[in-house]
Amino acid sequence: MLRVWKPLNPQDKAEVRKAFNLAADAHQDMRRRTGEPYIYHPLEVARIVAGEIGLGKTSVICALLHDVVEDTDYTLDDIENIFGKKVARIIDGLTKIKGFMDKGTGSVQAENFKKMLFTLSDDVRVILIKLADRLHNMRTLDAMPVHKQLKIASETTYLYAPLAHRFGLYSIKTELEDLSLKYTEPEIYKSITAKIESTEKERKRFAQRFIFPIKKSLSKNNFVYEIVFRTKSVSSIWNKMKEKGIPFEEIYDITAIRIIIDTPPEKEKMDCWRVYSIITDHYRPKIDRLRDWISIPKANGYEALHTTVMSQDGHWVEVQIRTSRMDEIAEKGYAAHWRYKNSPANVSESSINNWLDRIRDMLQSNDSSALDFIDDFKGFLITDEIYVFTPQGELRNLPVNSSVIDFAYAIHSEIGNTCIGAKVNHKLAPLNQKLKSGDQVEIITSKKQTPKEDWFNYVVTARARTQIKQGIKEERKKYAEEGKNLMENYFRQFSLEPTPSNIKQFQQKYNYNSLIDLYYDFAKGKLGIKEVRDCCGAEIKESWISKIIKRPFARNRNVERKTLTETVIDELKKHKELQSKPVELQKISYEIANCCMPIPGDEIVGFIEPGEAIKIHHTNCPVAINQMSKYGNKIIHTTWNDKETVGFLSGIEIHGIDNHGFIKEIIGVITEKLKINIKSFHLETTGGIIDARIMLYVYSLKELKNLMDHLDKVPDVKKVRRIGAKD
Repeated sequence: MLRVWKPLNPQDKAEVRKAFNLAADAHQDMRRRTGEPYIYHPLEVARIVAGEIGLGKTSVICALLHDVVEDTDYTLDDIENIFGKKVARIIDGLTKIKGFMDKGTGSVQAENFKKMLFTLSDDVRVILIKLADRLHNMRTLDAMPVHKQLKIASETTYLYAPLAHRFGLYSIKTELEDLSLKYTEPEIYKSITAKIESTEKERKRFAQRFIFPIKKSLSKNNFVYEIVFRTKSVSSIWNKMKEKGIPFEEIYDITAIRIIIDTPPEKEKMDCWRVYSIITDHYRPKIDRLRDWISIPKANGYEALHTTVMSQDGHWVEVQIRTSRMDEIAEKGYAAHWRYKNSPANVSESSINNWLDRIRDMLQSNDSSALDFIDDFKGFLITDEIYVFTPQGELRNLPVNSSVIDFAYAIHSEIGNTCIGAKVNHKLAPLNQKLKSGDQVEIITSKKQTPKEDWFNYVVTARARTQIKQGIKEERKKYAEEGKNLMENYFRQFSLEPTPSNIKQFQQKYNYNSLIDLYYDFAKGKLGIKEVRDCCGAEIKESWISKIIKRPFARNRNVERKTLTETVIDELKKHKELQSKPVELQKISYEIANCCMPIPGDEIVGFIEPGEAIKIHHTNCPVAINQMSKYGNKIIHTTWNDKETVGFLSGIEIHGIDNHGFIKEIIGVITEKLKINIKSFHLETTGGIIDARIMLYVYSLKELKNLMDHLDKVPDVKKVRRIGAKD
């Protein structure tokens, strides 16, 4: 049964029932890959929308109908006639683009995401329903083939989980991240899950001991409260293990304590600090870990006090202090704000509204390609923030590492375009100076200033990047006619007409997405007769375009790489089903990605481009996740051959005590005992501590783990971890 915040009246119930009946009828002959009737999916999405996000009647209707226009004969006009313009507008935002792809990007995924986000300027419920849709798809991803699991999981990690976080949907964000890890790193997911389950009883006993004195004090002070234990998510544990280079057993803050108090809105802030005082009466706090998100809420509206204290067992414990209102907003995010819209304590409403206004501003001013748009939008999903003040004392939230230019564009696009510097805390500062929380910033402008290319190196916000692009584009338009005339003259010198198709080929050769940029570089002399000659060739017996068509798999002269045979490419084109079946690496030409350096035994994914070798990445590599989230059609499910006969470059870091014979013992284990070849050995010694970085050739993940186990047993070695960066 669907659950919403307040009971539906008879008329609303009738509308929801009508939507369900229409969806059931439209999808009656359809089944999901799981084998169940398709109607189960929209019904489950509607349940998430109502019960887990807390939206109302209109959103429930749209959730029930979200696939009707895309997958059946119903049109948006039909929906509008039956349910009205608002429902039709939301469903339009949820409907994928059919038969269209940005030819410049080749990414229908990016186009669909851009289309969905554009409706945000009209109704934010599109995003919330899409998050519910994605959550149910992730919960049922087992039924999909492997290459689609990787595509969908990577999209989720790259965009949907951060988006859920930005809308304050913490529970949904966490589940999306965990489910993504389940499919990109299945062995790691299983291992951490098993360890969490095996230590659950011990952690509960510890938590009971920890909260016992706190409960006594809270009761003595007449608080109405609830205390809950929150176990870190699998993905957050894994991220911490990677970040710190430590095993599961060395993570001591797996359990956080959450104290939720029931108090009137006007007393929320004071009572939360009273609870903090009670906690620190019993346990010593770690001062640099106090987080006050009540006085200054996060941009997504999150409010709470966080502190980390030392337990009686000698472990640090995170304690979160919230009111009931704050807790509901933390769990249901943006949607929950409207329940408390008129509450005097709802100081975070302006924060989230400012963020949404910034998104709308970006959407309305952005005319870049879909992929550029997605990359820009990612800037809005940065969660770590600083707060900075204007000279008048107005507070502005910005992402960590924001510069003077980011702040200038946050004030106004024209101030950003003409910014030449700033006064930070009354001292002159350059454009690239990074800001810190609490800084007061006064922007200095000049009418002669215009945006510059190198500004991209200084900014982190999407708004700044978008406005810089726009400013540079406007400046370059002034040179468009001059550059176009020069280019056409050069073309004609080689008896080649400057037709749109010929110009497109020239753009692709020199990697120009924009004609404005192309014309600008001709006008400025960066392109000229030499580039046209190189492209056209000295002998013009036939057009250079026909030559390219006859040589589609020619090796790139500037980049040394292996190439797929035409036979393999033809087979892949003929048999799309091969993409859902594993391709063994030794049977075709491939390249190992330097960014993550996978080795046999790692979970891997391949990306295929016509005329190029398959590029092999670790499934959890950030570069691969980015690619899979945008180019689902280029993924090929790849597995290692059972009998790899070549060594693969990998690396380890060793942290230990600088005692006599340490290096000799390490090298002895690697080269003499295990017969592994070393490519490079970098060593630093500071204060009696050795940090070694060793690049070596191994045949499998099993061999690398065996090496690490042996090194871990060396007495002076304190930590060994694998690295994936290029040497």
